[in-house]
Amino acid sequence: MKPLLSTFMLIHNLIVILMTNNKLHATHAHDLLVINGGGFSCESWLLGVETNNVRGWKTVPRGCESFVGQYMIGKRYGEDLAMVVREAEKYARGLKLGGDGKEVWVFDVDDTALSNLPFYAHRGFGRPAVQQSLRLYKTLLSLGIKVMFLGTDFEHDRDIISANLRKVGYITWEKLLLRIPKVKLSTISYKSSERKKLQQEGYKIIGNIGDQWSDILGTPEGDRTFKLPNPMYYVN
Repeated sequence: MKPLLSTFMLIHNLIVILMTNNKLHATHAHDLLVINGGGFSCESWLLGVETNNVRGWKTVPRGCESFVGQYMIGKRYGEDLAMVVREAEKYARGLKLGGDGKEVWVFDVDDTALSNLPFYAHRGFGRPAVQQSLRLYKTLLSLGIKVMFLGTDFEHDRDIISANLRKVGYITWEKLLLRIPKVKLSTISYKSSERKKLQQEGYKIIGNIGDQWSDILGTPEGDRTFKLPNPMYYVN
């Protein structure tokens, strides 16, 4: 999995507390924090993250941990996911396919197809589906659009990831693309190079969805990209 362990442990401890102690009061989204002499709210920081204006951050800002934890386990996170997926479905339904079976939609794996939230809360194994993404996946298949999974996990984990995907409802796909350990590339370079290979094989990438900007940036991006929310970690 791609998130940093230090961030995992920080949010893991936070969410365990939030889920077991109803008396804990989270930092209010509008409360101002001061970092490097500038004041901003946790809600503004979240907006900056999701619009790719806040980059290169290592951990959630001190004082925003409770806000982020409440966001992830509350209904807002699910609502934000659903909004993105609704737009993706509307876009997909309006496409006119060429009929050659070469139109594909690229899905990231971690926190796009599969959720790491149980890991944050319990450090368990066997990730559930991100239900909104699973809905999009089923919609795309019904429209005749093939799905590609492009993950940052390594090739030696293929059997585990494949079994996990199938177990939670992703029963078929065109390709599952994973990293080769000896190849050292940034996430953007790795994913854009894999998408370029798909184009060279004759595929037309009509959609591209991920929870990190590094999942969807880099040429070729595809005809349209969709960014799912994730304030838990940043992958450069």
